[in-house]
Amino acid sequence: MKTNEQFVITINRELGSGGRTVGAKLAQKLGVDFYDKALIKALEAKYRITANEIEKLKGRKHGWWADFKRTIMLTQSNIQPQYYKASMGQLPDLLTTDEMFEAEKEILQEIAKNESCVIAGRCGFHVFRDHPNHLSILIQAPMERRVARVMGKQGITADEARKIIDEVDEMRENYVNNYTKTSRYDTRNYDLVVSMNGLSEEDAATLIAEYIKMNEGK
Repeated sequence: MKTNEQFVITINRELGSGGRTVGAKLAQKLGVDFYDKALIKALEAKYRITANEIEKLKGRKHGWWADFKRTIMLTQSNIQPQYYKASMGQLPDLLTTDEMFEAEKEILQEIAKNESCVIAGRCGFHVFRDHPNHLSILIQAPMERRVARVMGKQGITADEARKIIDEVDEMRENYVNNYTKTSRYDTRNYDLVVSMNGLSEEDAATLIAEYIKMNEGK
């Protein structure tokens, strides 16, 4: 990957791995913006953005991206990282539709076309598989670390946290398989796989930044 040219880094991560925080820290180190599911979902909910509406915006207004980016930044400043609420017996809200997926894909592709960025989730490894300057990363963590993190974020028991993790893992795998026809655990989808075992989020972000520097231009 060449950082002196426009690039996109995508991060797929396990719930409780700290991958979102790693992505945000990495973006900060590289001096680019960070985007994740919370931002995309907030844009969809607030502005009812669909793939068709984006195409209309692009056709109607030459400088539509500048306005859209201002909207993104205003929205992003009001978004807090979200964890799945611990409601036993109720699956986390990971359901989507084909139309929503296409809208999200269109938004992500427009972001990456206009600027360098780090994107977490949303099948980024697949959406940008043909991008000429793309780095794809998977962040994993031991189950005990994932459980501890979810417990701490939600104030729940270990059994409750494990139940949520198992449900989210299954639903994310189904989501990825449905839209990419592959497994999110297939390491062939990634350029780099990072285990958080023994690493802080800062350590992981630094490790990835060093990896990028070592492989600059390759």
